Amino acid sequence: MPIYMDRHDVSDVVTAEAVAQLHQQDLKIQEEFNCKGLTYWFDGNRKTAFCLVEAPNKQCLIDMHNHAHGEIPNQIIEVDASVVESFLGRIEDPEKSQDTDLNIIDDPAFRIIMYIGFSNLPFSSNKIADKGFEPQARMNLLSEVFSDFGGRIVTRNHDHFIVSFDSGLQAAWCAVEVHSKFEEWEETADRDRVNLKTGISAGVPVTNKKLFFEEALQSAERMYHIADSRIVVSSEVKKICKQENSNVFVDNDLVYAMTPSDEQFLEKLMSYISETWQNPDLHIDNLGSHLGFSKSQLYRKITSLVGISPNNFIKDFRLNKALSLINTQTHSISEVAYETGFNSPSYFTKCFLGKYGLLPSQYQNIIAE
Repeated sequence: MPIYMDRHDVSDVVTAEAVAQLHQQDLKIQEEFNCKGLTYWFDGNRKTAFCLVEAPNKQCLIDMHNHAHGEIPNQIIEVDASVVESFLGRIEDPEKSQDTDLNIIDDPAFRIIMYIGFSNLPFSSNKIADKGFEPQARMNLLSEVFSDFGGRIVTRNHDHFIVSFDSGLQAAWCAVEVHSKFEEWEETADRDRVNLKTGISAGVPVTNKKLFFEEALQSAERMYHIADSRIVVSSEVKKICKQENSNVFVDNDLVYAMTPSDEQFLEKLMSYISETWQNPDLHIDNLGSHLGFSKSQLYRKITSLVGISPNNFIKDFRLNKALSLINTQTHSISEVAYETGFNSPSYFTKCFLGKYGLLPSQYQNIIAE
């Protein structure tokens, strides 16, 4: 049976005890609607509640809530239980709440999301024959640190992790520790150096988007794309860190906290590029016109935020997409070139070689082994 998570936006007077009472009312009649209430989360600060329910369909869940207490969800999405557990740490009531009559759960579903990984390949043309170092070793190094800071791995890809934290400071400390350990490791390794970069955002599991934690994930990934060997955190994460300990969080060369205006600009920039990056005619004039910047203003804004020119930013975005396509092993190099917005396979090969240090065909052969 499908599993759904719904969101209830409640009034300022609603308490954790009141939400627990509503949950108990659901449980009393759930069988009438062929539903099973698994657990819930309540955030007293943001006044949101999230219910995790097995149900035949969304309407049965709505009908159960309506008949139990009349509190209809504001949003409902279908979820995967394993994904919920990786983000939120549980899919049932926590043990500490089970000794009370109401099972009052004091656990907000608000989480800190880290997107951390590498901006280039773990080898170049002069390292292809070197089998002493594998990309897996680098990924293992990162994963060993996450659990020490309470991080839960949501996704492990070939070049990045998505990790969920309950605490903003724990996420920030973890990122700093990972970067520190990685820097030490890179300095002692006899091979080409790569860049580790991190984006950290925060949010709730259900918004007006279609996917679980979609807004927070999208924000973290976008900050990752502009990180360039840094830890980039949202203004909200910085605020949370200061609330947890006002004397700890500081901006420096490694950690960069975005301002709300930076975030607005990044959202517009990445939204537009995400829609147009496959168009070979996309260039800086289109971008500036859409964002309301002159060519010189756009150049200054992007270089100050990202560290590279707008044209190079677009090119790097396409190359990252190309890398993902090659990793699927379902496309020829020519198909990858055209699908990622390059005018010709030869120009794509030149750009790929310049960024990654080897030909796309060489990389394709390596991952096929």
